Amino acid sequence: MTKVAIRKAALKLFVQKGFKDVTMKDICEATELSRGGLYMHYGNTKQIFADVINEIMSSLENEVSIKLDNGLSATFILDELLERYQSEMLDRNGSLGLAFYEYYSSIPLSDDNAMLKQYYISKDMLCNLIEYGINKGEFKQVNVGAVVDLLLFSYQGVRLLSSIMPLDDDKISIDMISEIRSMIVK
Repeated sequence: MTKVAIRKAALKLFVQKGFKDVTMKDICEATELSRGGLYMHYGNTKQIFADVINEIMSSLENEVSIKLDNGLSATFILDELLERYQSEMLDRNGSLGLAFYEYYSSIPLSDDNAMLKQYYISKDMLCNLIEYGINKGEFKQVNVGAVVDLLLFSYQGVRLLSSIMPLDDDKISIDMISEIRSMIVK
């Protein structure tokens, strides 16, 4: 069993149970590995979760970067991202939102804060996309950093809140994404 298979099984558990309620024993059972077999790859659930998040973020960043390098329409790329964000905000059961919050709130605040690093990776990726769209004439002249922050904090906020309280109105996330898009696209 490889680290990839361990992360895949652990991801399902983190989505179901959050971060704090997943144990190495749970991951052993899900992967059918012995404790020794699992510990040969990972020392604890924090290491596994960090790798899961890094893999997700790297994949998304690489995906967007390839599309920009291939000259795809900025509007097309943005719409795909916004659709993904909206889908994740509406998916109350398949979200890592709670696990994400539990994991990052368990790490002491410091200059080397992992969540801050993830934020800057996401912000750079989205800023590059919006600047690309402005340069191609597809997007309006906007305060790029402010619009990206609005998107990221709205997205993460709805994901977190929807995992801890019922948001019966899907219109909230749909309207938010629509309004952010209208700020950007000509």
